[in-house]
Amino acid sequence: MNPYPHAFLALFLAVAVAFPLILLGVARLWFRFFQPARPGRLKQSTYECGVEPTGDSWIQFKAHYYLYAIMFLIFDVEVLFLLPFAVAFTGLSTGAWLAMLIFVFLLAEGLIWAWHRGHLEWK
Repeated sequence: MNPYPHAFLALFLAVAVAFPLILLGVARLWFRFFQPARPGRLKQSTYECGVEPTGDSWIQFKAHYYLYAIMFLIFDVEVLFLLPFAVAFTGLSTGAWLAMLIFVFLLAEGLIWAWHRGHLEWK
C-alpha cells in the first residue's frame, strides 16, 4: 500500500499547471529577445502571398453564411452525441433514457427557436 495515495494526482496537477506556464515564459522571452525593437515600414506592410496588395482590403461578407455554418456545426455535433445512445438503446436504464429524451427535446427546441427567428431562411 502506498503511504501517499494522492501523490500521483498532486504530481499530475503540478505538471498540468507548470507546463503551460513554462511555455508562456519561453514565449515571453522569445518575444522580448527576438522581436525587432521598432516596427518599420516593411513590418507594417500587408503581405499577401508575396504579391503587393492593391485595392481596398475591406470586403463585406454576409453574416448569414456564418450562421448557417455555426448552426450546421452545432446540430451536427449534437447528433453525434446521440450515437452512443443509439448503439446501446436496448440496454439503457430509465435514467439514461430520460437523459436522452431531454437531450433530444433541447435539440428540437433549438431547431424550433432558429426556425422561428428566421435563421434557417436562405436570403
